[in-house]
Amino acid sequence: MIRYAKPTTVDEALALLGDGAWRILAGGTDFYPAQGIKPFRDDVLDINGLAELRGIAETDGHLVIGARTTWTDIIRHPLPPALDALKQAAREVGSVQIQNVASVAGNLCNASPAADGVPSLLTLDAEVELRSAAVTRRLPLQDFILGNRRTALQRDEMVTAIRVPKPASTGTSAFVKLGARRYLVISIAMVAARLVVENGIVREAAVAVGSCSAVAKRLAGVEAALRGRAADGGLADAVQSAPMAELSPIADVRGSAEYRLDAVREIVARAVLQASGQMSDHGMVAA
Repeated sequence: MIRYAKPTTVDEALALLGDGAWRILAGGTDFYPAQGIKPFRDDVLDINGLAELRGIAETDGHLVIGARTTWTDIIRHPLPPALDALKQAAREVGSVQIQNVASVAGNLCNASPAADGVPSLLTLDAEVELRSAAVTRRLPLQDFILGNRRTALQRDEMVTAIRVPKPASTGTSAFVKLGARRYLVISIAMVAARLVVENGIVREAAVAVGSCSAVAKRLAGVEAALRGRAADGGLADAVQSAPMAELSPIADVRGSAEYRLDAVREIVARAVLQASGQMSDHGMVAA
């Protein structure tokens, strides 16, 4: 017999996870399409009654985004400019109706190479909080997502929060998404960039690319090329000549691997210029 449970506390949910294999239901925006017309065979743990997992809080060292926080919550919450890229990404997650119910943690747990929220969170050095009935552990986001549809989540665990360290919530940021049309599109490539500029010089740079490898990647070579440079139009030249060895795009119906590699340099440059204030926010770039 298939079980369905809707706990009202995190402790109750974790106790259930320790007693059998459950499929977690949060926003449901991927859960139901993935199920299709197939009959349910897994026990369903509905966490929509866990009010404590929704919202954004601030501690001495972190901004803490609850696992059930929606993309609309991200858009509406007052956040520092370093999280502007995350807000811009939030506006690209499906339609407004999807943004109203889809959760930030669900976007990470789906582990799609095209998950809109991942590049921005990578530039913020985000970590994922995982809890079981026995222990709480925290993993850097880059260690949590292991590959296409694969994460480090254990059977008896659930994601309870995404944590952004305060040092990484400084500076300004931007997000640029390349797609075949303006709305409701899976990206061909997407970029988040966060810069800390002091006295006109880039002191810190964080750049991440999604949809161009099995998991979204930080671009260490690009970041190194930007640090110490004047925050002007020359940043685009630095991007064009910087190595991007981390990328290994595939060819699919949305674009060839060669096209992705060519296009991603352009949108990295645009994101960097937007983050530095040298270019206005154009949102998604038409392919």
